[in-house]
Amino acid sequence: MEATLKVLNELEREGVISRYAIGGAVGAIFYMEPFLTYDLDVFVLLPQTAGGLLTLSPIYEALKRRGCAQEGECLVVEGMPVQFLPAYNPLLEEALAESRETRYAETVTRVLRPEHLAAIMVQTGRDKDRQRFSTFMEEAEQDADYLRGVLERHQLTERFNLWKSTT
Repeated sequence: MEATLKVLNELEREGVISRYAIGGAVGAIFYMEPFLTYDLDVFVLLPQTAGGLLTLSPIYEALKRRGCAQEGECLVVEGMPVQFLPAYNPLLEEALAESRETRYAETVTRVLRPEHLAAIMVQTGRDKDRQRFSTFMEEAEQDADYLRGVLERHQLTERFNLWKSTT
C-alpha cells in the first residue's frame, strides 16, 4: 500500500488532484481492528475545469500513462485496486478538508477522521456500512462532541440514533 500512497502524493504534487484522503474500509482500519477489504477508497478534491465541470478523467489518464490498468470501477495502482471518489456533497467536502495527516510506514498520507467515517456510513446507508457500523462505533476512539456536530450539520442525527439503537 505504501507504493500506492506515494503515487497518490505525486498526483497531488502534480495538481492532478487538489487533495485526497483515505476513507471507506481501509480508512476505518486506521481506527479499528483490521478486516478484509478489496480496494482502497480515496476521496479526492478535483481541480475545476474551465467549464466548471468536475471529472475523474485526468486521474485515470495520468495513471494509465504510468501503466495502471482499469479493473471495474478501480484503477490498479502499484498492485492495489483504488477507487477514486470525488467529494460530491458537503459532508464529503468537510471530511476531506478536516482529514488527519498520518504516516503509513515511511509515507505521509491523510485519513478521514473517525467521526466523518461514521457519518458517511450513516449517510450512505448501504447494508455493508450498517454491518460495519456497530463494530466501528465500539472500537474507533471518537470525539463525541465533534461527532454530534458533524451529524447535526449534515442532518444525520435521527438516522444515526436509529442505527445505534438497532445494533
